[in-house]
Amino acid sequence: MNTAEKTAESLLKIQAVKLNKNNPFTWASGWKSPIYCDNRKTLSYPDVRAFIRDEFAAIIEKLYPNVDVIAGVATGAIANGALVAEKLNKPFVYVRPDKKSHGMKNQVEGALTEGQTVVVIEDLISTGGSSLKAVDALRDFGCKVEGMVAIFSYGFVVAEENFQSKDVDLTILTDYNTMINQAKEAGYVSNDDVESLKEWRLSPSTWGK
Repeated sequence: MNTAEKTAESLLKIQAVKLNKNNPFTWASGWKSPIYCDNRKTLSYPDVRAFIRDEFAAIIEKLYPNVDVIAGVATGAIANGALVAEKLNKPFVYVRPDKKSHGMKNQVEGALTEGQTVVVIEDLISTGGSSLKAVDALRDFGCKVEGMVAIFSYGFVVAEENFQSKDVDLTILTDYNTMINQAKEAGYVSNDDVESLKEWRLSPSTWGK
């Protein structure tokens, strides 16, 4: 079993990913979705969080061996980012969605210096909007973002376009298709469910209407 398959299997096993086409979930965007992914649950399972930490660390050591700082996107990737930074013995910062309205009014929290190179840790990629806001904040600070590493991506075309437009390299541990295939093999979903799940991914904004 490769990394993508093992990651998907782990997320399904701990119910970080839930699938239900008959009673779909509603996202903040208003989209109706037969899938909901809550990767924060991985933190409650030592073996799963250690696996994710080690896979992230291996990717960074291979692709960005000389990176200066690890950054986590608030709030979902703060813990994962800190774990990876500890594993790699690198400094860690995290990036808020927006600047604070009080105190130091920081958006980037932690010790960071202009000109440093950064790899961003994210838990989930949907459209990529919030993830790329973190990249913008780091670049505005004067840092060079080497790339982003995420646990899971839905693989939407709009996300691919958004990352390309910002010139950000994205590496993921697992993706939507792998997740669905693993769910089918494990008996979580039927063949009919798989077809419905594939249809949703093609047009999530209109699915179920």
